[in-house]
Amino acid sequence: MKFLLAIPAAIAMAGAQTPPAVETGTLPRTWITGGPNCLEVPDWQVHAYNATFFILRESGCTNYEKPFLYLIFGKEKALLVDTGAGTVDTAAFTGKLIEKWSKTNQRASIPLLVVHTHAHGDHIAGDKDLAALPNVTLIPATVEAQQKAFGIADWPGQAGSIDLGGRVIDVLAIPGHQAAHAAYYDRATGILLTGDHLYPGRLYINDFPAYAASTERLVRFTETRPVAHILGNHIEQTSTPFVDYKVGTVYQPEEHSLELGRANLLELMAALESLHGTPKRIFLRDITIYPLEPRAAK
Repeated sequence: MKFLLAIPAAIAMAGAQTPPAVETGTLPRTWITGGPNCLEVPDWQVHAYNATFFILRESGCTNYEKPFLYLIFGKEKALLVDTGAGTVDTAAFTGKLIEKWSKTNQRASIPLLVVHTHAHGDHIAGDKDLAALPNVTLIPATVEAQQKAFGIADWPGQAGSIDLGGRVIDVLAIPGHQAAHAAYYDRATGILLTGDHLYPGRLYINDFPAYAASTERLVRFTETRPVAHILGNHIEQTSTPFVDYKVGTVYQPEEHSLELGRANLLELMAALESLHGTPKRIFLRDITIYPLEPRAAK
């Protein structure tokens, strides 16, 4: 009920304000997935949201997870969020993309910082090759490494940050799907990257109390900041409400859009609160809350 009461107040405030000063961009109507003919599908799709924010999608013909990666440029360094799934050429592909960007912007080169939303295999597959490149700093997907790199003394209660030079990215610890999960908020565009915590599909929850607490932190964080889009790591939902693509699907011709909004975050929080601490699967229009059974200790 507390979130329902907050919405009218926010609307009332918005009526007296000017639009937030965020860099705008565009998103495609559809994404390449994986087929129907894999011989015709590129290994990677690149979309320029704007001149400094790029969205990369790995082909389903390479790996059925089809994860999204994000490449953001500041004045002093670039940031790559996640490194792909399966057998990937993320290092070579990203290197060429940065080279093209540098040439377009009349720069010799730019250092690359590689970070992760979390430590699951479909988001760290390109780590080894990227770490071997010159001018690249890779932050391992562990709580300890992220605390040190982002200045987070209190995990998960405190937020950290990354300065790319004239562009600050806020880092929020959001365990629940995975212990080292982090979200990234780009102040320039108002885009919130939520990894596997929130995206159009099945939201797998390994630690329900931690996941609920992380969702509430995201809600509180976004109360005072503009949110242009919430972008996650996958699309599993179809364009038909409440219907998803099954695990392992390669070709998704009628998939949901990648972008969600803060309304989806509030809907997720309200649904979690309705469970009163008891994990249960809930099917919502654009997402499915999907608690997993606790794994037995080995």
